Amino acid sequence: MDLAIGIVIGVIAIVVAIIVASAIKVVPQGYSGVITRFGRFRRETSPGLAIITPFLDRLIRVDMRETPRTGDRQDVITRDNVAVAVNATIFSQIIEPRAALFNVSDYFVAIDQQARTTLRNAFGNVTLDEALSSREQINASMQVQMEQVTDKWGIRINRIEIVDITPPATILQAMALQKQADQEKRARILQSEGQQQSAVNIADGNRQAAIKQAEGEKQAAILRAEGNRQAAILESEGRAQAIQTVYGSIKQAQPDPTLVAILQLDTLSKFADSDNTKIVIPAESAGLLGAAQALRSVLSDAPALDSGGAATKS
Repeated sequence: MDLAIGIVIGVIAIVVAIIVASAIKVVPQGYSGVITRFGRFRRETSPGLAIITPFLDRLIRVDMRETPRTGDRQDVITRDNVAVAVNATIFSQIIEPRAALFNVSDYFVAIDQQARTTLRNAFGNVTLDEALSSREQINASMQVQMEQVTDKWGIRINRIEIVDITPPATILQAMALQKQADQEKRARILQSEGQQQSAVNIADGNRQAAIKQAEGEKQAAILRAEGNRQAAILESEGRAQAIQTVYGSIKQAQPDPTLVAILQLDTLSKFADSDNTKIVIPAESAGLLGAAQALRSVLSDAPALDSGGAATKS
């Protein structure tokens, strides 16, 4: 009897443990719990312990964290009919667990398929050059297009990043040649601009040198003129002082007319001894010369006296 009671108690304990384990559920942080009863939505529960009705309710854990999904590489055609291989990563996050479970059968597959369609549409509206240079605009355009669909699934598209764009080999070769030609063009432009700037600098330097030289010559001419003026002033002042000194000495000596005439004759005799072919004689001196000539003529015409006192005519 005791054995049967022990078995019954053990069975009851096991059943109770199973019931308790079925009733108590744990929802991890970053997840949300959705409780259904016979497949019908009942309520949502936050992270932590959740109590449900055993054998009647079911707890579904939904990941609420941001999840990156990298799609498979696919071939798309741009607006200028160039086939490129594109790969993109989508960062999505569930914000409404109920809508994500019941509004779409499998939101993982739905997001992947929607991303493929959106990627084709986005690249079909741009050229290859625009696709290579405007990734940010393409990412934003794809995000807007996907959010219009995923909002009703309770899923938010945080951002879309294009991982890789691979054009065909022929296009890559043509792009490399174009890039090389563009680099050579830029190099020639920079070289010509450098030569132009060098020529401008040289011309400006020559202009500045010419200006400096002209300013130096002007300053030198001014200094020379100033020196000549000072020299002329000093020379005239020296002459004036010499004349004043001579005049003062003569005036102080008070010469008589006879002395002046003798000095004039002496000066004229010095002129006569010189090698000059022309002699300019003042009017006063000319009168004296005339008188001297007349006196000489008289003396030469007078009879010479001999030792006895008799006059002899030479």
